[in-house]
Amino acid sequence: MSSTEKSERLLELSKKVMPGGVNSPVRAFKSVGGIPRFIERGEGAYLVDVDGNRYLDFCCSWGPLILGHADADVVAAVKQQVDKGMTYGASTELECQMAEFIVGSIDAVEKVRFVSSGTEAVMSAIRLARGFTRRDLILKFDGCYHGHSDHLLVSAGSGLVTFGQPSSAGVPDAMTGQTAVLPLDDDAALEKFFAEHGDRLAAAIIEGIPANNGLLVQRHDFVRLLRSLTEKHGALMIFDEVITGFRVGMGGAAAYYGISPDLLTYGKIIGGGMPVGAFGGRADVMNLLSPDGPVYQAGTLSGNPVAMVAGLTTLKKLADGRIHSKLEQKNRKFVSEVTSQLDSSAINIAGVASMFWIVFQRDLPRSAEAISKDGISHYNRMHSKVLDGGLYMPPSGYEVCFISAAHTDEMLTDAAAKLASLIREEAHEWS
Repeated sequence: MSSTEKSERLLELSKKVMPGGVNSPVRAFKSVGGIPRFIERGEGAYLVDVDGNRYLDFCCSWGPLILGHADADVVAAVKQQVDKGMTYGASTELECQMAEFIVGSIDAVEKVRFVSSGTEAVMSAIRLARGFTRRDLILKFDGCYHGHSDHLLVSAGSGLVTFGQPSSAGVPDAMTGQTAVLPLDDDAALEKFFAEHGDRLAAAIIEGIPANNGLLVQRHDFVRLLRSLTEKHGALMIFDEVITGFRVGMGGAAAYYGISPDLLTYGKIIGGGMPVGAFGGRADVMNLLSPDGPVYQAGTLSGNPVAMVAGLTTLKKLADGRIHSKLEQKNRKFVSEVTSQLDSSAINIAGVASMFWIVFQRDLPRSAEAISKDGISHYNRMHSKVLDGGLYMPPSGYEVCFISAAHTDEMLTDAAAKLASLIREEAHEWS
């Protein structure tokens, strides 16, 4: 069992000065139990905690680190920029270069605005969609997460469509009263909703590939149906690509599904490990943003030069597609190596691009309601053994794993054997 003496001491200290001892809830390990690891440094595909424990990292800072920790080129670019200054509160050439790169890479993005987080990007895109359509109603899908802005913290109810049920304390009913929630992967519910409410809908927002509540890869027909219905009813389609942008290939999930959303949101990879967000899309919609239009949005650190140079350096290394191709091959091989060592047909691993998700159930779910809560509990119970085995995986069975360019075939083969052994042990205890 790994020593956690220093992490335990830091946790107790942190609890005295930070709610729960953390700055993001999942880091508290509430779902999986045990001691949250306090990290000292990252090295390529590995994390090293304050107690000296070394882990092969399948969290990758929740997705941004597609090149691995402390990539030499990204670090060098950041150091060079820091010597020039970390923020100016004024425009820079780096912002223009980053915008040109994104517009040149994503067919649906004609103009882009940078912000400081994915939550801020989504919040701003929703405001812009309402300003453009002059409508208030927003549609989201159960199982998709779009940050913690008030109007999107809405829980799904028992009916096919739910209006205005806040999923967090502190969110007034009035903030969610203009947000509707539908299940994923339900064509009939989608068509019924648009027949009844489509003409007053400002926008429908969906994760490119839902990856915050399991890896719920949607049917192409479902996503294309959503696109056609928004077009028919004059509503905007917002693709949340905070996770999938530049991870599912250079074109993201939009290219994966072969569609052209009206607005798209980005984060994670476009910051190369630095805090960043962005939203972009059709020029006629984006032109409504201040200072040119009536939809207000601003940010002191938006387009921060350190984040821009880290992100631009990362994206340029991805531009020729070779890293994405290798990662997809590695991920497919890793998933195959794990599953080939498992006897139980009640255990699956969903995999797409460089993401995977362990599922303790027979069928891969495509909707939140299809996820087995018992299966989630099996992953959560296994987590401490996974850590002791030298693998750092998300501290929740609902979270998705990532691989990076720093993960070698040898690392992944060894990890597959360890993970399969732990899954077999958990499955045996389960049966």
